[in-house]
Amino acid sequence: MLIELRDGVLHTDGAPGLLATADYPYYRDDPSVWRERLRTLRDATGIRVVTSYFPWRHHQPEADLPPDFTGATRPDRDLLGYLRICAELGLGVIAKPGPFIHAETNYGGLPDWICPLTNAQVEPSLDADGRPVLWNGSRHDPDGGIERWPLPSPVGAHFGARVGEWLRAVGKEVLSATTTPEGPVVLVQIANEGLFTDGALPLWAYDYSEPGLTFFRAGLHRRYGSLDAYNAVHGTAHREWSAVEPPRERGVPADARAELALADWGRYHSDLLAEAYHGWTEALGPAVPVLVNLNPPAGEAHAFDAWLSRVRPERWNGIHYGFTNWMGVVSSDRTAHARYVLAAKRAPGPNLEENWGFSELYDRAYAAGATSFHQSLLALAVGATGINVYTGVATSGWGDDLDLMHSAPYPDCPPVDAQGRPTDKAATVRMLSDFFAVHGAEYLAALPATQASWGLYAPYAAIAAWLPDVVADDPSGTGCGRPLRALHERLRDAGQDYRVVDLESATPEQLAGHPRIVLHGGRFMHRAVQQLLAAHIMAGHTVELSGPVPLLDEELTPCALLADALAQQARQECTLASPVRVTAGSADAYWRSAGPDSGYLTVLVQSDNEGPVAVELDLGSRSARVTLTVAAGGAALLRILAGTLDDFLLTGLNAYLASAVTPSVGFALTTDTDTAVDAADTAAVADVAARTVRAEGPADLARIGGILRTLTP
Repeated sequence: MLIELRDGVLHTDGAPGLLATADYPYYRDDPSVWRERLRTLRDATGIRVVTSYFPWRHHQPEADLPPDFTGATRPDRDLLGYLRICAELGLGVIAKPGPFIHAETNYGGLPDWICPLTNAQVEPSLDADGRPVLWNGSRHDPDGGIERWPLPSPVGAHFGARVGEWLRAVGKEVLSATTTPEGPVVLVQIANEGLFTDGALPLWAYDYSEPGLTFFRAGLHRRYGSLDAYNAVHGTAHREWSAVEPPRERGVPADARAELALADWGRYHSDLLAEAYHGWTEALGPAVPVLVNLNPPAGEAHAFDAWLSRVRPERWNGIHYGFTNWMGVVSSDRTAHARYVLAAKRAPGPNLEENWGFSELYDRAYAAGATSFHQSLLALAVGATGINVYTGVATSGWGDDLDLMHSAPYPDCPPVDAQGRPTDKAATVRMLSDFFAVHGAEYLAALPATQASWGLYAPYAAIAAWLPDVVADDPSGTGCGRPLRALHERLRDAGQDYRVVDLESATPEQLAGHPRIVLHGGRFMHRAVQQLLAAHIMAGHTVELSGPVPLLDEELTPCALLADALAQQARQECTLASPVRVTAGSADAYWRSAGPDSGYLTVLVQSDNEGPVAVELDLGSRSARVTLTVAAGGAALLRILAGTLDDFLLTGLNAYLASAVTPSVGFALTTDTDTAVDAADTAAVADVAARTVRAEGPADLARIGGILRTLTP
């Protein structure tokens, strides 16, 4: 069996499919229940791939002893036995060996003996003020809280050597015998949400350690070629690379040279990710594709910029993009919605952690399956290639050596409870997994309807990330993340969608698929990027640039290629009409075209919605009106086939919002002269009623493969 990831889509022996997974933390359960829990997860949810972290601290608690993967020292360390059970149950596995995993474990899953507090050879990661970057350790402090321990520098020599030993052991002793086709492991995830769950942190949060700065200056050497060339561009007179200092304080850069220095530091952050990803993957040596799980941007005003300058999947050369979601309820929080959508749009890849189980730890809204159902469909609608249930099973068998912060069960409200019984959420997950088992390949091949593309020039993000909040919204300065967020809000309010395209890596052929590019400018821009955008304009496409027009290239020499092209651009705004419009109710709607009069309509109902939702849909040669009754905070996914309603998913219940409705969907074609159903026209009303599918009472409703299902609590 050949496993590949192509443009973020899982291919098995050449056949594409949507990646539907659920996490099971075997290390938190007694081995005696592993088989039963996995079987219940499989049978109750339809999930056929599980994701599992391999905690370093769990399998190698002592530095001078080799890792235990067979249960020789303790039964719950029998990782090979766990993977054997997965294989026997026909479950694929995404192996996640860290080295840092978070997962609510002590010290993020790192062993105590790799901490700088206990191992003087390990250099701590430092922030801009020279303070160690901290994480929850594995001891209580005098006040009963958890001690905060320094994290290692990811490029420190001793830490890197011990990480290499751990990953080589996983590769040799675990993956070599369990990777497909002989075993269940189909993919590998490296690291966690950046390196140490730090993908969303500010650019001044890390890593200013000596190993980090050595790596930073080595990157400058590669970038500029020589110290003389660096000095010429930056207006400095350094005699040694060690004299080059990184930025440490937020402020408004005085000139283009000061901006370029900030861009250098942003590139360093993206280099840190790439260096660790490739080094750790090389040590692991897997025979299957490797992906990562970036967390979305944080909520602060500067966070979009910090994230965009750090997260550069186009530079990872074979490491595949994935993302998580732990930042709020998107059906009621506009900021959470924007952050989540950007993570799903940044590059093709699967959602690798969607919260389906934690209400006490995060937000009570997650007690209802409708919350996670809504978010999973949103991720897919805007670009994700897979969904995940985190975690699929509640566990209760761990000790303080693994996690002394949380009490059982972990988590509190997943699809399978701590007694191994399916909950209401299991049926909701089953709707999703069964629907995409039938239609996943077609869904992913369908083309999303978008009206604009944000032209990402990462150096602008690296500059804007340092601007004080009081001046960051000044439209006359360099910008990226904030104007992108503003574009997101404008288009969402207008019922429109967008994409993100990386301008430093795009080819002219790729850019041609983005007829309307929107971006914010700055003082300089790479000459090659200016040439690319200028040619795009000359080819008849539109570039909408706000803010300053760049008049310098990346070496800060005069370059007006883009300015000249913009001056010649036709003075008319490129407008691309949306094929889908919400005409009643509080909801977002997304359309993916799968052919003539065919495609997938996703309707995401907001938490404040009351009453039916109406959507007008342009199918090309025909138009249609869709009328939905869906629970507040719920969602609907409809397959339209040749102008008729085919399979669908509808949410009728959201216990958290006390919303229980009888779900229904009405679908009616309209004509050019009759673009909406006329309530006074009894024939039209009767026609719509005839084409309405309705449950018999409050429930979730699905039709999959033409078979109607009603899911009641």
